[in-house]
Amino acid sequence: MPLTAPVRLVDRRGDRLRVRAEQVMGTVASLHLHDPEVPETAVDAAFEHLHDIDWRFSVFREDSEIRRLERGDLVECNASADVREVLAACERLRESTGGVFDIRRHRGPRTLDPSGYVKGWATEAAARILLAAGARTFYLGVGGDVVAYGEPEPGRAWRVGIRHPDRTDATAAVLAIRDLAVATSGLYERGDHIRDARTGTTPDDLLSVTIVSTSLAQADVCATIAFAMGRDGIGWAARQPGCEVVAITSDRRVTWTPGLRDLLIEPAQPNAGVAPGDLAANQEGR
Repeated sequence: MPLTAPVRLVDRRGDRLRVRAEQVMGTVASLHLHDPEVPETAVDAAFEHLHDIDWRFSVFREDSEIRRLERGDLVECNASADVREVLAACERLRESTGGVFDIRRHRGPRTLDPSGYVKGWATEAAARILLAAGARTFYLGVGGDVVAYGEPEPGRAWRVGIRHPDRTDATAAVLAIRDLAVATSGLYERGDHIRDARTGTTPDDLLSVTIVSTSLAQADVCATIAFAMGRDGIGWAARQPGCEVVAITSDRRVTWTPGLRDLLIEPAQPNAGVAPGDLAANQEGR
């Protein structure tokens, strides 16, 4: 079962299944493709796109467009169309969130860091490359961002586990999804890297926020923003068009929005140290 967290590297092929994984964006991109007619060139193109975005948007590479913009060596009007698109989208999010999400303020010494938006956006674009090549049954995950189409077996949805915030060997909940995207934000592995840009602080009343949407770009950035807002972010995310929410609060309770009733097949794993919320009492923001 895929988890909304990095997976180990594999490279396997079969008559109907191709599995490919590569290191990118500081994590692992993993593809499970069930469409044998999709050419390998399309798979290559999807992964090449992820690597290209990683190169142009990296905050660690001195020659990336983002670092060149930050230093003033490149002006925005001369940046690539992808970079201009992302910067415009991030500016709209800054305005709509009242400054909670601000790519010029939330990383301390960094004065420009759109990584809170880029990973989901890039993964969604890579999935579109596969769809254009005829793929209809596949799972593509990059870190905690997942997009899944079709059914791995007739009548069975993709099962996506939301990782337990404290235990790497347990899931806090399991979702059954078809033609949907899932993104999780939390402090699993990188410490307090998600902050409210207005205050520079990391919330202490949430352990993770998972968003389900038809758009991975939306799911990814909404999960980041909702987590940065703390518990108030659950209701904010639930009010965003097309978004459903699963959150784990600091007291180890799983809470969710009503639209997930048919997707949430395991609200909490027995003995995993988290308790399922009361659905009737946890209709956050609805």
